[in-house]
Amino acid sequence: MKPLVYGAVLALLWLVFGLPLATPAAAVSAAVQPVTVAFAAGLLARPHLTGRRWTR
Repeated sequence: MKPLVYGAVLALLWLVFGLPLATPAAAVSAAVQPVTVAFAAGLLARPHLTGRRWTR
């Protein structure tokens, strides 16, 4: 019975302390991906681009 109680206490501690810390860490790791950074840079640069198109 003791291992079950210890497991429940550890799971509760992880939910209380670990989950709130893991959520921002997951969001930050997703935000710093190169594709996400390039997409955000493109959105920020879009208003500064001129309306000229490529011509041959």
